[in-house]
Amino acid sequence: MKFYITTSIAYTNAGPHIGFALESIQADVLARYHRILGDDVFFLTGTDEHGIKVVKAAEKEGKTPTEFIDEISAKFRDLKRILNLSNDYFLRTTDKNRHWPIVREAWSKIKEKGDIYKKKYKGLYCVGCEAFIMKKDLVDGKCVVHQKEPEIIEEENYFFRLSKYQKEISEAIKKDEIIIIPKATKNEMMTFVEQGLEDVSFSRSSKNLTWGIPVPEDESQTIYVWADALINYISGLEKTNFEKYWPIDVHCVGKDITKFHCLIWPGMLFSLGLSLPKKILVHGFINVAGQKMSKSLRNIVDPFELVEKYGTDAVRYFLLREMPPTQDGDFTYEKFEDRYTADLSKGLGNLTARIITLANKLDVKKNDKIENILIKLAIEEAQQECDNSLQQLKFNDSLVAIWKLIGVCDKYIDQTKPWEQSTNQKQVLQDLLSALDYISKLLKPFLPETSEKIFKQVKERKGDILFPQL
Repeated sequence: MKFYITTSIAYTNAGPHIGFALESIQADVLARYHRILGDDVFFLTGTDEHGIKVVKAAEKEGKTPTEFIDEISAKFRDLKRILNLSNDYFLRTTDKNRHWPIVREAWSKIKEKGDIYKKKYKGLYCVGCEAFIMKKDLVDGKCVVHQKEPEIIEEENYFFRLSKYQKEISEAIKKDEIIIIPKATKNEMMTFVEQGLEDVSFSRSSKNLTWGIPVPEDESQTIYVWADALINYISGLEKTNFEKYWPIDVHCVGKDITKFHCLIWPGMLFSLGLSLPKKILVHGFINVAGQKMSKSLRNIVDPFELVEKYGTDAVRYFLLREMPPTQDGDFTYEKFEDRYTADLSKGLGNLTARIITLANKLDVKKNDKIENILIKLAIEEAQQECDNSLQQLKFNDSLVAIWKLIGVCDKYIDQTKPWEQSTNQKQVLQDLLSALDYISKLLKPFLPETSEKIFKQVKERKGDILFPQL
């Protein structure tokens, strides 16, 4: 079985924050899990590097767009190291060898199908979204996502006939040919479709935007940033891998870009004659102490600083356990440290230390046969619940199941008191070592580094403290 998973590609007008870290970790868990199942996995991520916002951000820093995006893209690429991601490829949309030719080819195919045409247009343009938006979608005259009034822009642009594919998109969403998670987002997308899909701008005048891919055979126009960016899911595979991995099994995206992935992207794929994504997992926003992250509030949480202070697996654990997979979550350092102390330091870390210390002291090795029926049943239950939750993309529920097993083991230690001499002392510790070994296996997709440390400690019966006290 093959499994093709993607994040969205991060926009390079600013460096990474924990919202994209969450998305990357979610995708990584699924990629690692499917590798464990024996699937042939391709995990794609990357950066979206064209558009007006990039140009404006670069000007503000006194840099050329190329200088600016090279620095920002490098930071996103470095997430692989600090978050221990297992992505197979990192794509940049400024890659003229790999990405640009595929974008031009896709444009030409869509145009040959009669689905791209040119017209003069006057509309409301949100620079934050890098998209024309409808008046009906504004709240108090402002973009819902960016809370800013859109500009009125009049241009002659190329348009994509999204309206032509309204029926096909509607049927695909309604019949779960594309499974959109959560259901509330599916319902929201159906509402947009039922209101009527309008054709979308597919280019900008090169007088106003030179930073992007020129339209084939018409360099007076630059391909619209989203028309360019969405094609990354094709160009990221290369032609040699395309037949092997297509279609996409799971897209992991944020709720601010669902229209692009659930409506425009399927329309483009229908035009190109390509299979649709099977699932789109939509995560919410991460607020900080109840407020939206913003530079003006100076409350941006930097994943690099977080990892430096607490460690990679602690950050992975908090984001997967504390943040609902498909709803908005809230971050505070107090919540982070409470979760770290209770679940990691005093929970998993303490259990591991207790078992390994006793096993080493009494010279007991792991035996694959588990005698205690309660431990055996707890392991089976944790495995089943963990698998079921992951199949439903409920990362937090999977971790709850694993920590339930940790709790059973703690209770078993307290009841049996293996530090006291008894006839079954050795068997108790063998059961606990086996349980700890199972916990390390269950943790592998979520906390890969910790999983490996526990595995080695069970084998060697020694090791460092997993999660030092804060």
